[in-house]
Amino acid sequence: MKLHFLRYFVVLAEELHFGRAASKLAITQPPLSSAIKSLEEELDVRLLIRDSKHVELTQAGEAFLEEARQILEQVARASNVAKIVARGMRGRLEIGVTGSLIYREVPGIVRQFNAEMPDVDVVLREMSSADQVNELLRGQIHAGFVNASTVPPQLASLPMGEDEFVICLPEDHPKAQCDSVELKQLAHERFVMFSRDVAPANYDNVIAIFSRAGIHPQIAHATRQWLTIVAMVANGLGVSVVPSTLARSRVYGVKFIRITGEKVLASAMLIWNPAYYPPTLRSFIECSERNLNRK
Repeated sequence: MKLHFLRYFVVLAEELHFGRAASKLAITQPPLSSAIKSLEEELDVRLLIRDSKHVELTQAGEAFLEEARQILEQVARASNVAKIVARGMRGRLEIGVTGSLIYREVPGIVRQFNAEMPDVDVVLREMSSADQVNELLRGQIHAGFVNASTVPPQLASLPMGEDEFVICLPEDHPKAQCDSVELKQLAHERFVMFSRDVAPANYDNVIAIFSRAGIHPQIAHATRQWLTIVAMVANGLGVSVVPSTLARSRVYGVKFIRITGEKVLASAMLIWNPAYYPPTLRSFIECSERNLNRK
């Protein structure tokens, strides 16, 4: 059944006049009459009673009119949905994120995207940076927020705003009230560190800070999350070097102290696989870029 025949029928049923209906459809009367005749033959039902003076719907025609309207409305909705999805305005995005980046730009980006694209569901999945890279390479997630400064060449990236490493101390530590502390002053402390297999970039960045300070840290504990590190420090299990934005976690019992000397950045990136790049993801990347450029 041809959709334009349904449209012709609906307009004629509303106008009940072939001349007015043809004018409204921007066609002549002969193709309109031919379309209605073909429709009735296909249905094997008389839809209209017509003569030289008037047009009237049969009972079958009245019932068919309601169904035809619903069909045309559904087709219009389907067309709109297809166009919306093609423009990246509807769908679902699986986005990886490390726990610490919840305290950086990620919530603001997601809130802004939700406001701009309310028909796209963004699902954040907490994952290590290494796991995000692996899943992106396999096309298992759409994008990821990672603690890293470099990614495999197959992936694209967008750098996030600057954050710096600071010292995390128990609040009763002798240096906890200082404005800044030299790492050398903590050379004999027990340090809580990231496990290298979980986030090599995090581990290597912190080790590089120690190397530049000329000390070899005594590693007491290795964790899989930055917040676990902070919690261990709060409970007197050691000291650590962490991104400064973790102060927003408001964990009780710790102090975050600036490292004396050159500022050392805690790199983070939004990464994705260009081989898996649906319109919804393109919209998310564009939103992220606008958000980050305002910083």
